[in-house]
Amino acid sequence: MKLNHAQSILVTQNLKLVHKVIHDKVHNPHQLGVFAYDDLFQIGCIGLCKAVVTDKGGVFSTYAYRLIWHEICSALEYASVRSVRESLMEPSEMVQPGAISELPDLGYMDLEALLDQAEMQASGVTAKGIRALRLKAKGYTSREIGLMMGVPANHVTAWIAKARAYLKSNARLRDLYAAG
Repeated sequence: MKLNHAQSILVTQNLKLVHKVIHDKVHNPHQLGVFAYDDLFQIGCIGLCKAVVTDKGGVFSTYAYRLIWHEICSALEYASVRSVRESLMEPSEMVQPGAISELPDLGYMDLEALLDQAEMQASGVTAKGIRALRLKAKGYTSREIGLMMGVPANHVTAWIAKARAYLKSNARLRDLYAAG
């Protein structure tokens, strides 16, 4: 993103706001595993720049505070999901970008068979929601699933909600689960 001279000055004047957000919102900002304090500061500066570019008037510090915090949260969430996904992968799969890890063998119940049956019984967005739930279990975010399925992330979230309600309300699936 390219800032003009006035925007650059506004960013420079509000750099202390990034420090304030980190100190207010992040507990132990020096011990976050993936990110050091300097990393969080840089991520926060990206949020500050976005706030400067998209500001439409009003109290700038309040608007910028929210965008800085949102940017930091997004980075922390992405790092968390990525580390979970990588921890589930076999070492041979880690060198292959986009490799999908298999679900662990649950032994006492065949979750895959239950989900297969539920997906066959369901229709429309509920079936899509079950597919999305499977991808969520493998560590993908709604945004990543949306990119794979060619829809916005909020559609994926709605599909998952419908699938969860369907799975909870389906008596036959509950019986299969209890028998397994």
